[in-house]
Amino acid sequence: MKKIAVFASGGGTDFQSIIDANEREKFCDIALLIASKEGIGAIERAKKHGILSAVFSKKDYPDLENLYESLNGLLNSHGVDYIVLAGWLKIIPESFIKKYEDKIINIHPSLIPSFCGAGMYGLKVHQAVIDYGAKISGCTVHFVNEVPDGGAIIAQTAVAVEEGDDAVSLQERILVEEHKLLPYCVKKLCQGDIKKDGRKVTVK
Repeated sequence: MKKIAVFASGGGTDFQSIIDANEREKFCDIALLIASKEGIGAIERAKKHGILSAVFSKKDYPDLENLYESLNGLLNSHGVDYIVLAGWLKIIPESFIKKYEDKIINIHPSLIPSFCGAGMYGLKVHQAVIDYGAKISGCTVHFVNEVPDGGAIIAQTAVAVEEGDDAVSLQERILVEEHKLLPYCVKKLCQGDIKKDGRKVTVK
């Protein structure tokens, strides 16, 4: 069974969606939660479910390369096969991404390539959708490469922007879909049902 590490920087609701799906139907071993700081909700969720967690805070390392070099050592020691970014707000250096080429996936709260890229996360994304007057938004699971939100798309779910929506209400409805799409993609990845050829991704 494939081992995954989940990276999170906040409350961990996307992390929880993977835990819940995996408890219903065991498709992976959640070996580690990697948190970007102490005191976040994701750590409490890991404790509750007996998942080992570790904090990698920027303030504890001279630079990001050192941080990710240390993190890589921990992942290797636990035999991690795949990395799932579930609300991870820390920059990932290209050197680390190359070590895990096609083994890191991320969920983004819009339909990439719209409303994505550097600095676009959380409510900022949903506010940008509202401000633009877009009629459709959604969420995207994609492979991670050196370009922020620029990796090959695995799967997407569309969500209509409703009359009277604000960033918070739109986020709430999209989160419902994130909590279905991310576990689905993690399951397919761990079962070997995702094939990637350049930017073309096929899910069995």
